[in-house]
Amino acid sequence: MDKLSDFASLQSTITSALVSTTRSASQLANEDLPFHRSLDTALSASLDRQNARLLGLAERLLGTATAHTETVRPAPRLRDIDAVEGNWRAVVDVVDSLLERADTALDEFTGAVKRLSPGARDTQTPERVPAARPSRIAASLRSRDIEKPQLSFKHVPTNDEGGEFVPLLQSRPHALVPGAESAGGHPYQAEIEQYRYPASVYTYAEPIPYHPFENTTATYVDTEESMYEMLEELKQAKVLAVDLEHHDQRSYIGIVSLMQISTRDKDWIVDTLKPWRRELQCLNEVFANPNIVKVLHGAFMDVMWLQRDLGLYLVGLFDTHYAARAMGYPGGSYAYLLKRFADVDAQKQYQLADWRIRPLPQELLDYARSDTHYLLYIFDNMRNELITKSNLEKPDHEGDKIWDVLTKSSETALQQYTHPVYDTELGQGSMGWYKLLYRTPALLTKEQFSVFRAVHRWRDGVAREQDDSVHYIMPNHQIFSIAKALPTTKAELLGIAQPASQTVRLRADELASVIFNAREAGGDGPEMLELLSKVEPQFPRKPAAKEVPPSHSVAASLPQAESPAVDGGEATVTSSLPLRSTTSTFWGSAFGSSVHQDRSASTISTVSLTVPLPPLTADVFADPAEVTATPVKASEPSSPIPTPASAEDQEVEDDVFVLKQMGKKRKRTEPLDGMAAQSDEVAIPDDETEQMREKAERKKAKKEAKRAAKAAGSNGTVGAEDVEADEQPFDYASAPSVLNPPRESKEEMKARRKKEVNPYAKSMDAPKGMPRTQKERAGRSMTYKS
Repeated sequence: MDKLSDFASLQSTITSALVSTTRSASQLANEDLPFHRSLDTALSASLDRQNARLLGLAERLLGTATAHTETVRPAPRLRDIDAVEGNWRAVVDVVDSLLERADTALDEFTGAVKRLSPGARDTQTPERVPAARPSRIAASLRSRDIEKPQLSFKHVPTNDEGGEFVPLLQSRPHALVPGAESAGGHPYQAEIEQYRYPASVYTYAEPIPYHPFENTTATYVDTEESMYEMLEELKQAKVLAVDLEHHDQRSYIGIVSLMQISTRDKDWIVDTLKPWRRELQCLNEVFANPNIVKVLHGAFMDVMWLQRDLGLYLVGLFDTHYAARAMGYPGGSYAYLLKRFADVDAQKQYQLADWRIRPLPQELLDYARSDTHYLLYIFDNMRNELITKSNLEKPDHEGDKIWDVLTKSSETALQQYTHPVYDTELGQGSMGWYKLLYRTPALLTKEQFSVFRAVHRWRDGVAREQDDSVHYIMPNHQIFSIAKALPTTKAELLGIAQPASQTVRLRADELASVIFNAREAGGDGPEMLELLSKVEPQFPRKPAAKEVPPSHSVAASLPQAESPAVDGGEATVTSSLPLRSTTSTFWGSAFGSSVHQDRSASTISTVSLTVPLPPLTADVFADPAEVTATPVKASEPSSPIPTPASAEDQEVEDDVFVLKQMGKKRKRTEPLDGMAAQSDEVAIPDDETEQMREKAERKKAKKEAKRAAKAAGSNGTVGAEDVEADEQPFDYASAPSVLNPPRESKEEMKARRKKEVNPYAKSMDAPKGMPRTQKERAGRSMTYKS
């Protein structure tokens, strides 16, 4: 109360001083100072001295305001009036920063925003959420600003751990080999690998019904005494249902906020945000007990969270998510299983609630308890169904569905937590920038790439320092926006990073300085693709094309590791390309590449299909009667053997050639290894073959008769004259001119026109439409008659 009164008096004093100064400045601005300067030299000198003093005071204030902040530019220098106008933008930026810092400080002081430190805790107990609609309650549970509970832990997280994760165990109950509690690795690896599930998991039994939810309540565990009381009751159980509630928004690595445990008869809600939370590792007496089956749903992340925060390990895990996968259910979520077996609708509006709220509202308590209250009954039904649909007689657990579920559950229990390590150079790790950049289709320049890495590294460092998630500091899309825009001032930065988080607004000067320095260093930095290629083995890309020696076939230029090897009628092709299958269920062995290769006779002969196809010969297309009556005769070879000719014939053949014969299409007559379907041609039936042969013989006989007649006439003189007449050169001088043709007479023109055909002569001979039978007349309508 005294602090508030002192602040009120201080605020009143500052306000009155500001009001007085503002009024004095306004009155001076209304006066005509240049006119008074011209009348009194003493006044002019006094004004100059006051002007210099005010400029110096303003410069000192700007320097003090920017002393503990990083800005793009140094503090503006105000030597004269011109300097004020030239640096006015920088002055406004400094004033805006001061006002934002003052506004934040006032909010923290007055309690509008709680200070994130143990020294400023609110001693008042928060009230329970009043009764309202579920949607409004869920919204209020998500939007509440809560003091960080991790600041009160005995082991406050520092977020700077590196190397291998060291288990938090102080002892290892139910261990096969005692000792080695603080050693690296999984403390219960041997116990999980050698574990054999009890016979009850393989025994069909009637499901044990759950107690009515409305008639039972959960025991809230928030003290060490109640924790040990719960442990004694859990030791008597044969099967447990476990679930966790996790918060990862205001914590860098996340924090387990609540644990639910249920037996056949009782439910417990364990508060895991207490300063003594690591004492909960005493539950390993139950969690590592091989005689007790632990049932969880989707336990992959729960296993690592238990190791990281509480030092708990699961031996004998049964994951109902894998059971749903093995049974082929249309849904695998817990909400689906809850509706399928218990006919209960899950309250999905509380999934995103802030589980750090204390005390927990009744709505959150009921939602948390429902996650384990029905789980054991669901486990009984799924176990019976797995046993019914499993074949336990086949060797090597081939048809044993329940064995598959237990194997997957054991593999999940063997998962081990690792520290999130940030690789500045290559961006590797779960928190690195490489995966984000690799999965986003963006090509950045050197400067943009440098800014992208710098902003990403700044976000990770601030998140570790404040113990907040990186997405709470800045979402991923804003990093890309800043890298592409390359802002130069704080105002541009805040305009791009919208909506800006409170951290970005308070540390905008620091971030602007990081961007400025990264942009300056980006000119000499690495290229984006050059740096990404250094981590290529982790994310393989398409290999670059290599130089191939010249070859006569296309197949020789394709990347193949080995040639097909035929064994037992099936070809096995080994290809060097990743993610490519070498066999096909229908076609058998596949080619080494999808590109069309040169299918020569030697290549096709080595191909054998798993499903053989009949040879596509003429028998397939001809009628059955024709096939049985006349067998198919092989056609002539595509390149006939030349027959010897006389000297005269040889001379004539050398001088005369026919283009049609030169471009004659060749026909493949003999199928290759019964694979005539590989060609576009098939054998010709007998009738067409005989007709073509007879036509060719008649043509050859005519040519020989003509040649003999020319040789016999006038002892060869006629043939010589004809040859000489054909060989006379063209007379260009007597030929008519094309550019200046001779004029035609009227008779010649009429004769030429008679021979020409006019395509438009009969265009007007088309039938005409019917004339209008009715004509419009003024003042009357022909449609209606009176």
